[in-house]
Amino acid sequence: MTDVRPLDGITVVSLEQAVAAPFATRQLADLGARVIKIERPGGGDFARRYDTAVHGQSSYFVWLNRSKESLTLDVKDERGRAVLDELLGRADVFVSNLAPGAAGRLGLSPAELTAAHPRLIPCTVTGYGTTGPWADRKAYDLLVQCQTGLVSLTGSGDESARAGVSVADIAAGMYAYSGVLTALFTRATTGVARPVEVSLFEALAEWMGQPAFYTAHTGTQPPRLGTQHPTIAPYGAYTAADGREVLFSIQNEREWAALCEQFLEDPGLTGDPRFATSSARVAHRRELDAVVAERFARSSSEEVIAVLDRIGVACAGVNSVAEFLAHPVLEGRDRWREVAVPGGESVRALLPPVDIAGTAARMDPVPAPGGHTASILGELGRSEAELEELRADGVV
Repeated sequence: MTDVRPLDGITVVSLEQAVAAPFATRQLADLGARVIKIERPGGGDFARRYDTAVHGQSSYFVWLNRSKESLTLDVKDERGRAVLDELLGRADVFVSNLAPGAAGRLGLSPAELTAAHPRLIPCTVTGYGTTGPWADRKAYDLLVQCQTGLVSLTGSGDESARAGVSVADIAAGMYAYSGVLTALFTRATTGVARPVEVSLFEALAEWMGQPAFYTAHTGTQPPRLGTQHPTIAPYGAYTAADGREVLFSIQNEREWAALCEQFLEDPGLTGDPRFATSSARVAHRRELDAVVAERFARSSSEEVIAVLDRIGVACAGVNSVAEFLAHPVLEGRDRWREVAVPGGESVRALLPPVDIAGTAARMDPVPAPGGHTASILGELGRSEAELEELRADGVV
């Protein structure tokens, strides 16, 4: 393993908050980029106060902000803005997810930034885009889940439900991350720095592709079925004799035949016209569910999983978060590392999911608010007296 990482030498300045932009920049930091996170003096990123679950720190903030440097800075003050401009002159990437219209009011629009800094790649993360009828509208994760129709697909029966994690933020952060990597590659090969823009709405809209096509071409959206699949059956969670749920999926007719013969113990089901094809099984889901549920009720969850594994049918127990944390795959593949958090404690954190051969993962501390202000301003030539004056005036 080497300590040299793919983005060593790349500097990212981020005027970020909450989830989407911090998720993008943390992944850049994972790859070795220097990420300077600009936070509000006196409080920092408001995600620091979402909860106090991790040794007094926010679980969101600890997840999203390891390996970064924190600089507190009032960019509305002309002295703070001068610091920001100096940093941008040295940076490769500028990431922001400010409130609608704020970037323009601060003179930080992509056009203004590229005019002042031709090699800088601005990455803007918004709710609904920088143009269009909703450009000035605020957007948060659950609002976007609702606007894209995702909430109408999740839950059971007549009860809708939000996805249990911030999927709109995560989607936008992933596309911002990949967009920045693409822009860095483009700059390296053409010499041209191209701005990147991602919206939460359009990121999650991409994830809605399959139900969108299905609805547009059938006139009916996929039904809300809890853990079951709207267009494949059997595919869902069933309760075993010990009360635990096991989810399994039939993907083809070979697996269906094996299930009938070796698990349901009724080979004749393969010739039953109600169940002879995938579409037929979906149409007769209620009758099929009764057959499967009766068989599940005769075995423990461990016994069910053992048989399904043996006959080559994909399956899984429905884990709690605590069970996920103790998952044998994470332990067996050595995916946990210790990461320091403000206050002197440390936490177990998962390695980035992409392994690059020969490259050591970067898992540096989560910064305290403004923890790197003095060192960064020192790099920019500010004296200790100037730093104290800026602190006294609330600029840093």
